[in-house]
Amino acid sequence: MEILTYMEKYDYEQLVVCQDKESGLKAFICIHDTTLGPALGGTRMWTYKSEEAAMEDALRLARGMTYKNAAAGLNLGGGKTVIMGDPRRDKSEELFRAFGRYIQGLNGRYITAEDVGTTVEDMDLIHEETDYVTGISPAFGSSGNPSPITAYGVYKGMKASAKVAFGSDSLEGKTIAVQGVGNVAYSMCEFLHEEGANLIVTDINKEAVQRAVEAFGAKAVDPDDIYSVDCDIFAPCALGAIINDDTLPQLKAKVIAGSANNQLREDNHGDIVFEKGIVYAPDYVINAGGVINVADELLGYNRERAMKKVEGLYDNLMKIYDISKEQNIPTYKAADHLVEQRIAKLKNARSTFLQNGQSIISRR
Repeated sequence: MEILTYMEKYDYEQLVVCQDKESGLKAFICIHDTTLGPALGGTRMWTYKSEEAAMEDALRLARGMTYKNAAAGLNLGGGKTVIMGDPRRDKSEELFRAFGRYIQGLNGRYITAEDVGTTVEDMDLIHEETDYVTGISPAFGSSGNPSPITAYGVYKGMKASAKVAFGSDSLEGKTIAVQGVGNVAYSMCEFLHEEGANLIVTDINKEAVQRAVEAFGAKAVDPDDIYSVDCDIFAPCALGAIINDDTLPQLKAKVIAGSANNQLREDNHGDIVFEKGIVYAPDYVINAGGVINVADELLGYNRERAMKKVEGLYDNLMKIYDISKEQNIPTYKAADHLVEQRIAKLKNARSTFLQNGQSIISRR
């Protein structure tokens, strides 16, 4: 991988390689874009096959955070960290504190939070070395676990999607197929069950499936069967790249709306979804509730204010659906255009300001 060529292609700002021999820390911090503000994005800990795989994941995820934060209306850029290691065996106080010192060294250009493989407790250890971390324990004035807030945002976004597809945002009586019932999806199912939706669930974790069956009267199916079930809404809440050549012919839903990241395997799959008349909620828009919530911590956390912003995901998606309809383009393109225009406008405004300032100095 020609790293600088790749970074130039997608306009990345910075890639930091972190190594601490004593603690075993091996990590990549990637800052994609800080046009809108400091880069905010979580820390992922995973057993990557290679250093290159870890680095590529950090780059990909950081760029995704730029789009997610911008689409959510946050004055924050995009960044991400990946730590190489098994989150079940390799965690230690020394490792996370060493990592915290790297974050502190960036002097506020990057702010982190939980992600796959990390927890509130891990963030607390990072907090020992830096203030540039969110999602820490409520005892420190933080919001704690963001999963229920993410779930609420997905629920609101699903209602907006239903309004476009069915003419009403009511989910009562709708059949919703949920792929994956982890922390976020389980909380989402609670909201759906309370509104009277019928749930079909699957997960490779049989205990998680049984929990949903018992709590919500959900119907359980095998993981490979979730794509072809008769349903109104398909909610991908686990794997990425699950909208692809194999699954698209099986889908019977009129709406795709879920919490999983990177749901489209390729852009052309978003084109096919659009051609089929399926309403697709762009993943980085609908699943932004968690980052909206932790971003509020930077202002001094206020749950009521944060929840009001998360409710705004309904309107964010409606705006994207309007653009899609007016311009006859897939919703993923409509979302990308909205984000890119917002960033470009601010870049142009700054450039004009700097040019005018330089002109004044020159005249003097």
